[in-house]
Amino acid sequence: MAARTIFIAGAGIGGLTAALALAAKGFRVVVLEKAERLEEAGAGIQLSPNASRILIDLGIKDRLGSRAVAPDAISIMSARAGGEIARLPLGEAAAREAGAPYWVVHRADLQAALAAAVNDHPDIDLRLGCQFEDAAAHARGLTVVQRSGSARHQELALALIGADGIWSSVRHHLFPGVQPKFSGLIAWRGTIEATQLPREYTSARVQLWMGPGAHLVAYPIAGGRQINIVAVLPGTWNRPGWSAPGDPLEVKAAFVPARWPGPARMMVGAVDVWRKWALFTVDDCTQWSNGAMALLGDAAHAMLPFAAQGAGMAIEDAAVLAQCIAGHRGETTAQMTAALKQYGKLRRPRVARVQRAARTQGRIYHLTGAAALARDLAIKAMGPQRALARQNWIYHWRG
Repeated sequence: MAARTIFIAGAGIGGLTAALALAAKGFRVVVLEKAERLEEAGAGIQLSPNASRILIDLGIKDRLGSRAVAPDAISIMSARAGGEIARLPLGEAAAREAGAPYWVVHRADLQAALAAAVNDHPDIDLRLGCQFEDAAAHARGLTVVQRSGSARHQELALALIGADGIWSSVRHHLFPGVQPKFSGLIAWRGTIEATQLPREYTSARVQLWMGPGAHLVAYPIAGGRQINIVAVLPGTWNRPGWSAPGDPLEVKAAFVPARWPGPARMMVGAVDVWRKWALFTVDDCTQWSNGAMALLGDAAHAMLPFAAQGAGMAIEDAAVLAQCIAGHRGETTAQMTAALKQYGKLRRPRVARVQRAARTQGRIYHLTGAAALARDLAIKAMGPQRALARQNWIYHWRG
């Protein structure tokens, strides 16, 4: 039956959040996921208050338990200066001001918590090993075609939401001319046990190391037992995917003593197994919906990770999507079309601004020579409170 049924393609963080948000508004939700089991690629993820607030409202905090870490600060480190140049406070005072905490968490832990909530909800049907294949609009809504193995099946729905990532099948169906663009950057990631580093490098904080042509991010995950490390380097390797094996020697060669101080090289050297992914963006998708079909998260706006907002924007998308559909009642094709148009109209300006901020911050992180010195002096002069306040437009968003 199509009655109040919404299909979501993709059971990543955005898709699962959208399922919970829509079910909370009284809709039946079917989530199609081509993978046979949920194994979220990637390691750590940062969730600033704009995203954690939504997850808390959906009841995810208790399911995450101690696996989410609330860091005390973001330490801005400069390779040129040899260490920390600013420490932005994120503790309880900042959480009270923003109305929600800043979390760092393993992606798999977050996806598992979301999936558990989805599986417990009587109005959500999560279908693993089942992929979106086609959709056709008609007077009664949509016919959604799905494939499981060699079997094809079709059902009626009010709407289809493409939350199926940067290489989205739903986006290709809607807007085949929109293609991801390679940024010329590669993210390398690894995890180490916290016991492998001296205690001063394993405190509950996010470290951002800025250096010539590259940067390094490290923070605790898994309740503080592990450290997630991401190194972003220029390169030409640009295959799709999130988890290709990487050569440790290639990473170490980029962090040479002449350019990087001992603590940064120590963290890089402690990683035995690196995985890499080429950083692509989708920044020209000016339309997010067509009729009763719409895009969400990376499918609509994959961005560079330098504002730590990729997952945050997908989570925000999910909340606004559910609000728009419920606000238009979403019970007829005309209502759903209007709701999805409103969703895109509300989300595009903010997401575009975050995309621009991420690109700008990436350039700032990688400055060299006199420009790097000027950057470091400006950050020091600004002071930690003012530097943190510059993020208020992101962190304090409440939809």
